[in-house]
Amino acid sequence: MAAPQIAFLGTGNLASAIVRGLLANKVCAPADLAGTSKTGASAQKLAAETGLTFEPDLAKLLGAADTVVVAFKPQSLASADARLADLTRGKLVISVLAGKRLARLAQVFPHARNLVRFLPNTPSAIGAGITGWCAASPLSPADHAIVRSVLDAIGVAVEVAEPHLDAITALGGSGPAFLFEFVAALREGGLAAGLPPDVARRFATETVLGAARLLARSGADPETLRAQVTSPNGTTHAGLQVMAAANFRATMRDTILAATRRAEELAKD
Repeated sequence: MAAPQIAFLGTGNLASAIVRGLLANKVCAPADLAGTSKTGASAQKLAAETGLTFEPDLAKLLGAADTVVVAFKPQSLASADARLADLTRGKLVISVLAGKRLARLAQVFPHARNLVRFLPNTPSAIGAGITGWCAASPLSPADHAIVRSVLDAIGVAVEVAEPHLDAITALGGSGPAFLFEFVAALREGGLAAGLPPDVARRFATETVLGAARLLARSGADPETLRAQVTSPNGTTHAGLQVMAAANFRATMRDTILAATRRAEELAKD
């Protein structure tokens, strides 16, 4: 069996999405991956499902790895094993810890050959995520290839300057929750208009899914597509008037700004 090349510290939902994506895209074989978790339960479960090697011994886990994906709970960084500083010496360290900036990561992994921050969102679990990312220093061609292979396994990615990651957290990270709330609101509207619950739910979900696909594939801006649906004094116009009167765009702007401010606060903790 080949020695594991990518080690996962934490094997929760995001780590699981990365592992499954890497295997599905044939970037890695199961023997190239190893991981551990706080109690070992999630790592053993992921190992049973994917073939990843469960290795609870930190020295053994990291000794064989070239790349380390840090995916435990962000609050656990403060109590991280002090041995990580030496055990990650010369390795590429990729963090998916929300709110933990590169300067803070450098305190825990001071000898890594480079540090990279990923901010994936929950659709990454089905390979449909979008990830904002940045690196502490320019990546070598080899490390850039590793980073891209991991990012491509979970969706699309955009490299940004680290100061933008708080806004990325709000828009990309929290955005799915805001969309789910919008879908729930569409469903409730359908119910209020007299649709059966199952019909209201299906139409709300499929309408959003289809509209999002059209937006992504057309390359048009949302205002253009909105105009194509809107006839003067028609049904869409009537609904949009209500949204405008309720300051829908301002509400969403304030929603993103509130989430951004909270991300900034959490990064300072």
